[in-house]
Amino acid sequence: MTRTRQHRTRLSRRNTLQLGLGGWLGGSLVSALRCVAEGKNRRRRAADACILIWMDGGPSHYETFDPKPEAPPEIRGDFGTVATRTPGVYFSEYLPKLAACSDKFTVIRSVRHNQGNHGAGNHYMMTGAPPRIPVGCGAFVSFHPSMGSTVAKMLGAPRGLPPYFSMPQMSRSGGPNFLGARYAPFIVNNDPNRPDFRVRDVTIPRGVAEDRYSRRRELRRLVDTLPRLNDEAAADPVDTMDEFYEQAYELVSSPQAQKAFDIGQEPDSVRERYGRTSFGQRALLARRLVEAGVPFVTLYEGGWDHHSTIFSALKKRLPVFETAVAALIADLHERGLLERTMVIALGEFGRTPKVNSRGGRDHWSNAMSILFAGGGTPGGQVVGATDRQGYSAVERVLSPENFVATVYHKLGIDPGQILYTPEGRPTMLVSDPTPIAELG
Repeated sequence: MTRTRQHRTRLSRRNTLQLGLGGWLGGSLVSALRCVAEGKNRRRRAADACILIWMDGGPSHYETFDPKPEAPPEIRGDFGTVATRTPGVYFSEYLPKLAACSDKFTVIRSVRHNQGNHGAGNHYMMTGAPPRIPVGCGAFVSFHPSMGSTVAKMLGAPRGLPPYFSMPQMSRSGGPNFLGARYAPFIVNNDPNRPDFRVRDVTIPRGVAEDRYSRRRELRRLVDTLPRLNDEAAADPVDTMDEFYEQAYELVSSPQAQKAFDIGQEPDSVRERYGRTSFGQRALLARRLVEAGVPFVTLYEGGWDHHSTIFSALKKRLPVFETAVAALIADLHERGLLERTMVIALGEFGRTPKVNSRGGRDHWSNAMSILFAGGGTPGGQVVGATDRQGYSAVERVLSPENFVATVYHKLGIDPGQILYTPEGRPTMLVSDPTPIAELG
């Protein structure tokens, strides 16, 4: 068969769109097919979006949500405690704002696992799947799709906006693995606290007039009509690039994207409430993104690996952190968005019970604390407990699988479904798809 005839006899996705059938396919047929897929892989949603605050390095449970004031000094550390709105529950003295709004979230104190280095722990908590082989502490591991990438594939986003964002970078296991590059996060690495804040790919580059930009896009469209061999092949790198170009075009021309990223529209009082810090303004930007319909946003907040001088470091760090998180929860609640938006804060593990000779705490995966708000999650409760000195989770012991299954379950995604790699190999989304019942 000649290439000309071969091209004529194919009706690829690209040709369909060029023939103007995209509008028809975007109507009843695609809607019907989507309903079938959603009915199989989704459940009734408790939430529409998730803001995952990733405290990279492993935050200490002692100095945050699970202090042990009765433990010996070398275990309890230098900080005191503060009473929360939840009777009988205490947080670190450097979390007074979160203590004052504890009625709006749950703290999980009993997740534990056996992956005590950053690479493996990150992968386990980000995906719900333990690494298949031992990995180094600094490894960027990808054996399974991350929560963000899975949500991007299953839920999508309004036209003109990517479904998965990560700011200011992607966590080492925050990628799509076999789901493919189209479900990788859109990275916003610019600082929204700067007065000249701009997001790449969301505005026409300076020096390129709009008519010139339109001509470039038209030229690209005309070139795209040329016949290509194996056009419909799933692994065609040209198809992948076409998708990236189209996503970029949509971002540049999308009013939703332009509006969501225009953080300058926020009143000064709101921006001050979150804190005029990089983290605070990223938290505010995350709220604007979920408000625009984005289902998954990761706020990557590194620097929690305190092997030394943990107390002096956290005296500076915790006020900035809790100001932003408390403001985010309160702001979502006041706007009527918290009921449909999860806010989760965690790292890859907790820290060792004994303060070391350098005044720090080391990696410890037997105990950790997770803040979990929104999406129908009851407020004012603590799930599980560690022992009296915080060595290990001992009551209502939970796994990373339970945690990740809960996130999927609340978003209406069946955590027990089977995914297939491009080679056709089946793999469970979460090997133990049991969600945490106390979170609703």
